[in-house]
Amino acid sequence: MAIETLPFDAAQYVDTAESQAELLGDAFETGDATYITAALGVVARARGMTQVAKDAGVTREALYKALSAEGDPKLSTLLGVVKALGVNLTVTPA
Repeated sequence: MAIETLPFDAAQYVDTAESQAELLGDAFETGDATYITAALGVVARARGMTQVAKDAGVTREALYKALSAEGDPKLSTLLGVVKALGVNLTVTPA
């Protein structure tokens, strides 16, 4: 008998600004570009991809592509998304 699975979208579970900031903070702390991109995508979907794309100054399609598993967003896209999400990046000595 085959196991039936249901689709999972983490965006459904980060529904507060605090939980979104915690996810993004954890992702940036690791320095793993794939994790950072995925976390940005999760938070953008939780906030509404269309509005985030508009606020970031990119098309919805370009944002989906940049934040996909194969995506590698340009710095300008990254900064636009961070601003659109209303979060700040900080730098501390390693």
